[in-house]
Amino acid sequence: MKYSVVIPCYRSAATIRKVVELTMQELDKLNKTDYEFVLVDDCSPDGGATMAALLGLVRDYPCVKVVELARNAGQHNAVMAGLNQAFGDVYIAMDDDMQTHPSQLPVLLEEFEKGYDIVYGYYPQKQHSRFRNFGSYINYLSFRILLKKPKDLRTSSFWIIRRFVRDYAIQYESEYTHLQGLFLRTTRNISSVPIQHFKREVGKSNYTFRKLLKLWSNIIGFSIVPLQAAKYVGFIISLLGMLAALVVIIQKITRPWMQMGWPSMMAAICFFSGINLFFMGMIGEYVGRIFQGMSKNPQYVIRCVHQQGAEETDGELGVLQKELTHIETDSAADAVQKKLTPAGTEGAVHSGEETI
Repeated sequence: MKYSVVIPCYRSAATIRKVVELTMQELDKLNKTDYEFVLVDDCSPDGGATMAALLGLVRDYPCVKVVELARNAGQHNAVMAGLNQAFGDVYIAMDDDMQTHPSQLPVLLEEFEKGYDIVYGYYPQKQHSRFRNFGSYINYLSFRILLKKPKDLRTSSFWIIRRFVRDYAIQYESEYTHLQGLFLRTTRNISSVPIQHFKREVGKSNYTFRKLLKLWSNIIGFSIVPLQAAKYVGFIISLLGMLAALVVIIQKITRPWMQMGWPSMMAAICFFSGINLFFMGMIGEYVGRIFQGMSKNPQYVIRCVHQQGAEETDGELGVLQKELTHIETDSAADAVQKKLTPAGTEGAVHSGEETI
């Protein structure tokens, strides 16, 4: 069984070698010697220091592959780039800053070998600021509501998945990637285990408030709950407007001398605003579903893939070669099928196919 370790790298020149070598040691201790490392440089703005460290690892270890992105894609899209370039049976993702410490890997693997499809490591005590911890709590509540995540499931960026989960995840092509949303779509055979969260050895978190907010907003691509909420809120507001109008009418009947004006105006505004929100919510459901299916912005752009003993592969050329391979394979398969299929029976060939 081959283990693929995917690590997104951003300004990690001072830590990435230690992360990789400690992870190798942990895997060797567990007699899991068939492994590869896919390190994704997310266009680090450090004057090439991160890429220099990564290329040094490529020179020293044949099991290390480096994927160099042409633009910053974000952590989740960088992991997606790594998953597309990895070819193992089990996939492990971790951070580059020593906070997801390699020493905790045996804990995850022990739980994974119980038969789970996905295992997360979570931190009972996080080494973050109070603001970051508060943001994590809001994130947790959002996932519970929008993604219908199980109440007892706790997650982090340190996880292990099986190949079929990875194969499903990389089919997602939208730019607004959220790995947890993809994984929850795939299987519910998921576990999480407590692990120790280590302090950052060098520098500070690269996640600003803006980046955290952008990552959180990616959940919208995996849920139409906000649109449904707009519909229900609109219905409630319109109902309140109708009740308010009824109260105004009753008051006018019982108190003919009462001046009409602001109350009736507010009732009308609430009613029609509610109706507008109600129908916008309904339309939004359709637009949201179309958006989910039609978004074709690239998740990432690969500048180059570096690996020992292999020529550097240009990202666009790699995609083109992949497409040509599919075309050649399909053409060859069609030729063989024509030779094997009797005349007049072509229409029956696909009748027994199953939809996956």
